[in-house]
Amino acid sequence: MENVLAILMAGGAGGRLHPLTKETAKPAVPFGGVYRIIDFTLSNCINSGARRILVLTQYKALDLIRHVRDGWNILSPELGEYIEVLPPMKRVHDDWYQGTADAVFQNFQSIEAESPELTLILAGDHIYKMNYGEMLECHRQHQADITVATSQVPPEEAGRYGIAEIDEGHRIVGFEEKPQHGHAKRSHFDPTMVSASMGIYVFDTDVLLQALHEDAEDAASGHDFGHDVLPRLLNRWRVMAYDFRDMNAKQVRYWRDVGTLDAYYEANMDLVDVEPLFNLYDRRWPVRTNLTQQPPAKFVFAQEGRRMGVAMDSIVSAGCIVSGGRVLRSVLSPGVRVNSYCEVEFSILLPNAEIGRWSRLRRTIVNTGVKIPESSTIGFDLEADREKGYTVTEAGVVVVG
Repeated sequence: MENVLAILMAGGAGGRLHPLTKETAKPAVPFGGVYRIIDFTLSNCINSGARRILVLTQYKALDLIRHVRDGWNILSPELGEYIEVLPPMKRVHDDWYQGTADAVFQNFQSIEAESPELTLILAGDHIYKMNYGEMLECHRQHQADITVATSQVPPEEAGRYGIAEIDEGHRIVGFEEKPQHGHAKRSHFDPTMVSASMGIYVFDTDVLLQALHEDAEDAASGHDFGHDVLPRLLNRWRVMAYDFRDMNAKQVRYWRDVGTLDAYYEANMDLVDVEPLFNLYDRRWPVRTNLTQQPPAKFVFAQEGRRMGVAMDSIVSAGCIVSGGRVLRSVLSPGVRVNSYCEVEFSILLPNAEIGRWSRLRRTIVNTGVKIPESSTIGFDLEADREKGYTVTEAGVVVVG
């Protein structure tokens, strides 16, 4: 991984995750109890040996900046290693970031200052485990100018992704962003699937800088890598596909874009299975984060009939108190309190949420610091939940912001 610069784009507003993103950027949203979404991409970088990382921020970035500062100060500047947070500085023009490509373009001077041979472009809002070193090796073996990481998805889901057409030599010969016609090209790697771009790119740095300057001069461009930059490069440069190899060590490859409330909810629920789809406990590929000082989790009232503090098939973080309540298949973030006679099922409680006595929650996300009043019932009557002002997703998940 020498002479490689990783650029992690973490400036998204995350409008489809509202109200969880009302006060913070999408990559800083809590996930899986103790983590933030950005931790998974940063952990991939560290585990892969990528030790020069620029994090590009924009939307409500204070919480994200503090998280990276406090939890990721693990590299050695004396060895030329760093994780550097770059807010928008308008060094190139007077606009905020107009798209993924524009975000990188506005920081091209920082790239030139580092003089990397290869530049790795990453998104900060996906949940997956990937060895970027293997992708870089593939890039070099194929003598590629650009390599795009792809994952196989069912054809009926093609409209959610950028779909690559790949020839027998693994070269990308066509690319279509979110096709809606139902006839996306099948994957060379698996004819029953289509190859979706993961939003992960390796560029020869000189190719990247040239492409970014050309895109910046195109007034009609949306300045997005998938929609604008990549399609126009296919005929000019050697653009190769890297088929995602999962480091999650499970039968099914795991890669989740948690850009919607329903996707975020399902990815969290993946963690509480007896055999979780996504493995947080594999010490060979650890996921790091900023662990705040908290007392151990506590469960009280064990022999008083209904008043029993218990959590089953759940993730319970440090600092939680389950005081005479019952928790089933849920994720409890640090500092959560579930009070007596409560029933919390299939739910996600973000840091410092408190559930008042006699409350019942099902398929509910409770945002950071929210206090649910006593005797509340949420997730059982969706129309009533909407009338209370809660957000109800297409899949019927209730979000209390």
